[in-house]
Amino acid sequence: MQPFFGVLIVIAMMLIASSIRVLREYERGVVFRLGRLVGAKGPGLIFLIPMIDRMVKVSLRTVAMDIPSQDVITKDNVSVKVNAVLYFRVMNPSKAITEVEDFLYATSQLAQTTLRSVLGGHELDEMLASRETINANLQEIVDSHSDPWGIKVSLVEIKHVDLPQEMQRAIAKQAEAERERRAKVIHALGELQASEKLSQAAGIMSKNPISVQLRFLQTLTEVAAENNSTIIFPLPVDLMSHFFGDKK
Repeated sequence: MQPFFGVLIVIAMMLIASSIRVLREYERGVVFRLGRLVGAKGPGLIFLIPMIDRMVKVSLRTVAMDIPSQDVITKDNVSVKVNAVLYFRVMNPSKAITEVEDFLYATSQLAQTTLRSVLGGHELDEMLASRETINANLQEIVDSHSDPWGIKVSLVEIKHVDLPQEMQRAIAKQAEAERERRAKVIHALGELQASEKLSQAAGIMSKNPISVQLRFLQTLTEVAAENNSTIIFPLPVDLMSHFFGDKK
């Protein structure tokens, strides 16, 4: 009888050991009793009925999922490759297990299809210049579709937009032309401001004719400071008229 009791004790200890589970702070256990959902338990020490209860462990930590590069045709018929990253976490472990077969795979596929459909409705310039708006739109769509699974999508970020070589050269030419346009506009504005100042100066000097002579002398001083061998000194016409009288 003693060996028989020994076997019973060993079996009882194994059953007790199999009925005890310890879950970390970020883990929850979805318990099924005879196939029916009991609920989520944890964290800490939980007890299961041997041979009757089954538990599926779910992590509540934020998951950073890489969205593979997707071939996208933009609204203006440009073919690009776009990849992104998705941040989400499980908010309701029971729904994440019972409402979808594999919530990680389902969320990944949902993010990929949404990325292609949303970016396909934007032009290339919008995709490059309005990333924050597009990211918010992606996050809202993916979050609304994954909410029945007990999943909360906190952020979707486009990481890289891979453009064809021809499009990169075209964008580079466009940027160069834009810089030249800005340079010409700035130069024209400088000429306009300079002409306005010269017009104001001419108006002031016309009121005091002696100021023209003072300007001539100042110019002569500046030229003499350059150590030039030739100095050109302008003389006003009215001054020369004193030396050449009227022949009539």
